[in-house]
Formats: sequence, C-alpha cells, structure tokens
Amino acid sequence: MINQLSQSICYLLTQLENALEALSDEQFCEPIPLLGNASIGQHIRHILEFYIELGNGYQTGIIDYDKRKRDHNLETIREMAIAKIQQINRLTMLENKELNIMAEYSFEDERKQQLPTNYYRELMYNLEHTVHHMALIRVGFSLISKILLPEDFGIAASTLKYRKACAQ
Repeated sequence: MINQLSQSICYLLTQLENALEALSDEQFCEPIPLLGNASIGQHIRHILEFYIELGNGYQTGIIDYDKRKRDHNLETIREMAIAKIQQINRLTMLENKELNIMAEYSFEDERKQQLPTNYYRELMYNLEHTVHHMALIRVGFSLISKILLPEDFGIAASTLKYRKACAQ
C-alpha cells in the first residue's frame, strides 16, 4: 500500500515541480484576483508546509497542521519551493507508525483535541490536500500564463477513473 501511496504523492509533486520550472519568478508571486489575490506561490507554500509539518510530527509523534511554520520564502522564491519539493519526496518512504494529531474545531473554544492517527493516514490526507490545491493552481496557471499543464493536473485519481469509465 505505501508503495502505491508514495508513488502517487511523488507523481503529484513531480507535476508541481515541472509546473514551477515552467513559470517565471514573477508569475510565481503574482496575486490572482480570482483566487482571492493568492499567488501560485502561496498555494505551493501551503501544500509544502503540510508535508513539512507531517515530517516534524513523524519525529515528535504529534502533528499540528494549525501550528505549522509559515515560511514565506517558499511562496516568493520559486527555486526554494522546487528544492523543498525534492526533499519532501523522501518523506513519503518512511514506515507507518502511530501518531496523534492536534485539532481545533470550535470558533469559540481554543482548546485543542488530540486524536489518534497514523503516518499512512496522514500521507493520504496530504495527497488529497495536494490535489485540491493543484486544482486551484491549475486555475491560476490558466489566468496568468499560456503554459499547458498535464490533463490530469489537479484531478483526483477517482475522478479520472470515473471519467474513463463513463467514456467507455
């Protein structure tokens, strides 16, 4: 299972890396009004920081996505984001282990809950989170560039399978 999950994540990260290499530094940082003035770089940073927090949580046993360090260099320095993608690929090969995740779901109450999870489950979450943001990044690319992204960029595997079944 981990091999398939790892391969899927690495595939998505490679797509992101290739897309970023095609962008200019200016396009990477350009605010996009349709995306709430977020840039492609900001979406990339957000994706990467979830993997970074998962890697930190792997070491400590506790994941807290809300407390992740926001590294604005990842959203403004395209080459730094590309290098971080390459580092994150190695994280996908770690063995499964039990972890805890901190979560805060109330707008009024600031107490966090600690819930059991495991590394593979969080890798799966990060994969889905990546696809979601890649769909937004795809919109951004279409608005600021003429770069053509792969047909499956930002589309969940289940959607691709569904579309394939419908086409037959």
